Amino acid sequence: MIRLRRALLAVALTAGIATAGAVGVAGPAAAATATGTDILARLEAVPGLTVLSEQPVAAPYRFFILSITQPVDHTNPRKGTFQQRFTLLHRGTDRPMVLHTTGYNVPEYAFRSEPTRLVDGNQISVEQRFFTPSRPAAPNWDQQLTIWQAATDHHRIVQALKPIYSQKWISTGASKGGMTSIYHRRFYPDDVAGTVAYVAPQDVVNDEDSAYDRFFTKVGGPQCRAALDGIQVEALHRRKEFVARYQAWASENGRTFTIVGNADRAFEFMVNGTTWAFWQYSDESDCADVPPASASSDEIWAWIDLIYGLDSNTDQGLEPYFPYYFQASYQLGYPDIKLPNIARLQHYRGQDRAQSYIPRELVPHFQPLAMLDVDAWVKFAGRQLLFVYGQNDPWGAEPFRLGPGTRDSLWYVAAGANHGANIGLLKPAETATATAAVQRWAGVPTPAAALTASAAPSYIPSLDDHNLALDRRFNR
Repeated sequence: MIRLRRALLAVALTAGIATAGAVGVAGPAAAATATGTDILARLEAVPGLTVLSEQPVAAPYRFFILSITQPVDHTNPRKGTFQQRFTLLHRGTDRPMVLHTTGYNVPEYAFRSEPTRLVDGNQISVEQRFFTPSRPAAPNWDQQLTIWQAATDHHRIVQALKPIYSQKWISTGASKGGMTSIYHRRFYPDDVAGTVAYVAPQDVVNDEDSAYDRFFTKVGGPQCRAALDGIQVEALHRRKEFVARYQAWASENGRTFTIVGNADRAFEFMVNGTTWAFWQYSDESDCADVPPASASSDEIWAWIDLIYGLDSNTDQGLEPYFPYYFQASYQLGYPDIKLPNIARLQHYRGQDRAQSYIPRELVPHFQPLAMLDVDAWVKFAGRQLLFVYGQNDPWGAEPFRLGPGTRDSLWYVAAGANHGANIGLLKPAETATATAAVQRWAGVPTPAAALTASAAPSYIPSLDDHNLALDRRFNR
């Protein structure tokens, strides 16, 4: 099925980082901080922090690509360090800070997450450890790539920058980034004053995935569900032709299938994932574009590529996402759906799991208590949490849930929305309530755009349209 790796990422194909020597050459006029010292100088004075570049961005913002020295193992700092990359969209030290956790690589372009726009704030966006280049030279995956280690990375970044950004902090993330923001709160609940987690799944019991199967019997209309079932059946009926085409495509494009095993297995896994991928990022109106069983092979092939992506199951497509598949195999869990419509046509039934997408030597022993612990914290000790899900998003079939001990928290589902659900897609009354909560947590008593005469407009195309366009392009 389509992976969390597609969630809010336009990373691998963005431009490379400029060298440190380019700092400041293209940025807007320097804005002084409340102390009278330029923000660049204050950043450069933070121990362990390196300013890699400053890039041009719309005023009154400044945009920096940074790195910070992190212990490879927070339980034993003597084991060495690595450089963790993150970005800073600077608005002003008198504004709130939004800690945006990606869960994957970090985009190298400036953008504003929805909470950042709502509070007219600064924003840090952090690359998850083990996603290159934020990877130790000789990683020990089992010991060093845990949700606690990653949460401690974020904790150290908060500690390093709070002396500069002393106003309220809130955190946010979408999909795996939303999960990551909750894990950070579980271990360091006082680092931020609130958390907005978008479309974040919570697979509490990894072996119990019937919620996903029920979801696929109800999502959309019966005609659309039948069409998606039918295209999977037809694709596997044409397996011999399509596998040969897949192998030829791979040879022509320098792609291999060592990790998954072979083109036949990679093709079946791709077909398995088309229905999930469709609902994750398409709308019900796109059902009309699902090819019928009578469609030509070229039409079916093009649709599979559009919805899932031919490169997704190749060695070259998988390698950047080994850290995700490792985490899913180790602590996060991974959905296993039944797909009864193609059960008799599958050659590798039950094998489409996270472990199949990483080298065999990396496959860990699953830790079943990790998500149970997080779930218990949310339900009995969580506070100032906001969860937003999309009605038609498969990942929302197993969501985080509030509990009897959760305080000052909200939980919403955006009607008809997919994996791009956000506060703005909720019902007007829900949008107003959620917005007010985020602004209250951030210490913003009134709508951000009305705070001061110099406040940034609530909508900045160069920061908001650019991000949304890239999200749509890479999140299909």
